[in-house]
Amino acid sequence: MSYSSISKNRGQILSTENLPIHYDLLVPVMPTPAALPVILFIHGFKGFKDWGAFPDACEELARAGFVVVAFNLSLNGVGESMTDFDEPELFRRQTLSQDLEDVGSVIRAIKKKEISNQKVMLNSDKIGIIGHSRGGHTAITAAAEYPEIQCLVTWAAVADYNTRWSSKMIEDWNKKGVTEIKNSRTGQILPMDKDVYDDAIQNADRLMAIKRVQEIYIPSMFIAGKNDEAVPYKDSEKLYRKSPAEEKEIRLIENAGHTFETSHPFEDEDFPPVFTQVLNLTEGWFLDHLRK
Repeated sequence: MSYSSISKNRGQILSTENLPIHYDLLVPVMPTPAALPVILFIHGFKGFKDWGAFPDACEELARAGFVVVAFNLSLNGVGESMTDFDEPELFRRQTLSQDLEDVGSVIRAIKKKEISNQKVMLNSDKIGIIGHSRGGHTAITAAAEYPEIQCLVTWAAVADYNTRWSSKMIEDWNKKGVTEIKNSRTGQILPMDKDVYDDAIQNADRLMAIKRVQEIYIPSMFIAGKNDEAVPYKDSEKLYRKSPAEEKEIRLIENAGHTFETSHPFEDEDFPPVFTQVLNLTEGWFLDHLRK
């Protein structure tokens, strides 16, 4: 069933470090109260919940009969503006461990009804998760970490984040304790502390998706673009092969890059065809495996 209108509310909860996790809560407007499954949406590295076509995609998923909680990770560096990296002091220490903790904080807030809607009950026993790029990597580790997550979809997911650190980054960290990351969209230079690298190396068994995917038996779909310029589609192939899930699929989209031909800001009336394909696959997967 598709719903013609949705309700969207913004709020925040606190992370385990008492930092704000800003979220959007999207619910379909229903004639009578009902309990609905929940989908969590996690942005990628140098990303945020309001990037490009992501808000519109979340609205479409809500119209399909899901509650969607899209949120900014607490250390992603985007503050009250919601779209600018105006908190670089947070970005510089955005560890994979804290990203994972943030997902747990959101799940606990749903269970405690700190994230709630008066007209729709959020079914905390039926939670699905979507992650893009680094967010896909975190979505996999979260699915292994938190039993409330019952269904997984990744978009252009990284398989092993410890293969992403360049020799230049490691050299910077060892010599100076900090490296610099350029935001190609804005040209902004963002520092990143060695703690980020140390966390990933020292806690690899817990934090690397290629390891944790082997613990996940829930329905899992891996989507990637064949022309991805940032994360090779072979990462999704590796994750798919390592997944022990009985119900799993991999979809490689022809002529699609890392963000599936969308950009920020996204002002078009219609999604690009390849992004529509990704969204249809995602919606269908959740309808088949989270709504049943």
